[in-house]
Amino acid sequence: MPKGITREKVVEAALELLDDKGIEGVTVRALAERLDVRAPALYWHLRNKQELLDEMSTMVLRRIADELPPPGSDWREDLATYARVLRAEYLRHRDGARTFSGARVSDPDLVVRVKEPLYQSWTKAGLTLQEADDALDVVVAFVVGFVIEEQERLQSAAADPTRYSLAERDAGLGEHAPLTRDAGHLRDDSGERFERHLGIVLDGLAARHVRPAPSPRRRRTR
Repeated sequence: MPKGITREKVVEAALELLDDKGIEGVTVRALAERLDVRAPALYWHLRNKQELLDEMSTMVLRRIADELPPPGSDWREDLATYARVLRAEYLRHRDGARTFSGARVSDPDLVVRVKEPLYQSWTKAGLTLQEADDALDVVVAFVVGFVIEEQERLQSAAADPTRYSLAERDAGLGEHAPLTRDAGHLRDDSGERFERHLGIVLDGLAARHVRPAPSPRRRRTR
């Protein structure tokens, strides 16, 4: 085993490489060059690129777990907090949402640490376990999709400031699509859009999970 190289250092270097080169640039050869070792040395720690991506995702989830407060009395607010923390962690790294979503977390205790308190709190609040799990999945899917688009636009605009030119877009649409043209000018700060869209998702979940009050029993008359 190469001296001075640990699994944790390999993963940290891979995250740095991700920030510099993007997901396509995270290769075993590039990682070995960054660590100043020969590529076969990395296989002492990680069998392949997929295992590397899993470990990178696990490190990110560990940071998420550290940021999450204990669940409160409102499952909706818990979900909103989770969504904000998840988005912030994905945005810390170039191509973060594309890289970390869908990866396998290698530490089962970490999964328990994140999910079990939420499920316990939400089922006590009246949700079934299926509803609690679905709500978490829906919010995670929303965050992943939002951040993938957010990062693509930010990174593409940084490389080419004219890529999302509203003037060019308006000229291409012409005068026959005034509402579509005007809608493009409504696109606001990503943080504000995120909160607004998250509210729509949470409103939908809340509407679906509201329990109707039981009808009062009528007293039988003789």
